[in-house]
Amino acid sequence: MPLDETSGVYFEIHGSGPPVMLGMPWFASHGEILSAEAEPAFKAFVGVLAERYAVLAMDYPSIGRSRDLAPEKLTADRVCADLLAVADAAGFERFAFVGYSWSAATALQLAGRTDRLSALAIGGWPPLDGPYEAIWAAARDRIGRVEPGAMRVLRSADQYRQWDTFYRSVVGHWDEAAVVGALRCPRMVYFGANGDLIEAGHSVPIASAIRRTRRTLEQQGWEVVEIEDRGHEVGVEVDIVAPLIRGFLDRVLSGTAAPVARGRAELA
Repeated sequence: MPLDETSGVYFEIHGSGPPVMLGMPWFASHGEILSAEAEPAFKAFVGVLAERYAVLAMDYPSIGRSRDLAPEKLTADRVCADLLAVADAAGFERFAFVGYSWSAATALQLAGRTDRLSALAIGGWPPLDGPYEAIWAAARDRIGRVEPGAMRVLRSADQYRQWDTFYRSVVGHWDEAAVVGALRCPRMVYFGANGDLIEAGHSVPIASAIRRTRRTLEQQGWEVVEIEDRGHEVGVEVDIVAPLIRGFLDRVLSGTAAPVARGRAELA
């Protein structure tokens, strides 16, 4: 079973080629975690990428077939260490990271801590002016009264405290402008034009923040894609995001040499 013993994270690899790691909302045990009805979307999304890439999906954090991680341990440092441990276990020396919403925020943390990223394709979270304080406040306010939708993924209501831990470790401890300005790997951010959120009564400006900082991001080398007539839910609209991400990866990784061998993490 492809379980990284260092992090306790279960993962699977689909396809072969240059390495690509997926974050939430795509999971290795996607149908088991969400529902059988969600499995076709996962297969379709991964299938588009796996035609050319070795696509690693994982059950993270503390979901599906992965081991438990205490909520108070899910700091940004721990998340990044876990992601790199999974990459090591999969034989990914350098890899592209594809993330959306929370996993987009974690991707930015990871990009600031390692030079192993070959590309960054994130959506639903602003690389600059990220609303960390607002989403942290919303996470705190939901502890003890977790919404039913969140329980589709979580193992227990107490696990929701992990989001408080994560954002607490970021707010006031991360120089966003310096880190994002120093990134050099190819990078893209995409978002639904109507993707601002209200979470637990807190305004979480996602689309408007990306729109406001777009000029700076493009000057720094980001590709910025605004998807009209869509909200935050666009991240799981396979017909839209799969070709968008695939096209970006094809453009920026076209010169990548030496496809990753399919090894012990290969799916039958």
